[in-house]
Amino acid sequence: MSILLFKSNRQLSDEELMQRVSRGSESAFEELYRRYVRRLQGFFFRQLGGDTDSAADFTHDVFLRIYEARDRYETGNNVATWFFSIAYNLCKNVYRHNEQVTNYLSSLDDAEPQTDEDIEVKLDRECLEEALWNVLQSLPPPLRLLFSLRYEEELTVPQIAQIEGIPEGTVKSRLHKTVSIIRKKLQHYDEQTTTPN
Repeated sequence: MSILLFKSNRQLSDEELMQRVSRGSESAFEELYRRYVRRLQGFFFRQLGGDTDSAADFTHDVFLRIYEARDRYETGNNVATWFFSIAYNLCKNVYRHNEQVTNYLSSLDDAEPQTDEDIEVKLDRECLEEALWNVLQSLPPPLRLLFSLRYEEELTVPQIAQIEGIPEGTVKSRLHKTVSIIRKKLQHYDEQTTTPN
């Protein structure tokens, strides 16, 4: 008999929990819900312009889709990637009608990628978060979504490529462009905090 049967849900990895969920375990599903509900709500909150009610509705929809597809989970697949793929697709449906955004992304993909540089903004944390929030809200939704997956949800480039269904090089290029836009829009904050010698 597998030792997996003797572990409590809190001791199991996400993948082990999904195996239990796929066999009909309600308690394993509740544990996955507990682990991911705040992350998903925060993700949707940021992507949907700070709309708490919509974030809650979309989060509910993600878990409903997960539960309905539980028997199709393949052992070994990364659970976080699967959950955020569903979340990404829901956001993408919201943005789909915006043809201007699609055209904008195409122009970014055609541009030559430059070397990456770290964003260094010398602000106190609270001021930076407020400034960054405002900049992110001004970005086209797909770029805001990409930034969130990489820097807020801390997913890897390969995971994002899998979620978005695009090559890793395209993810890197779009991330670079997004970071460049953010750096440019936050530049005056950096200048304000840099004192001359």
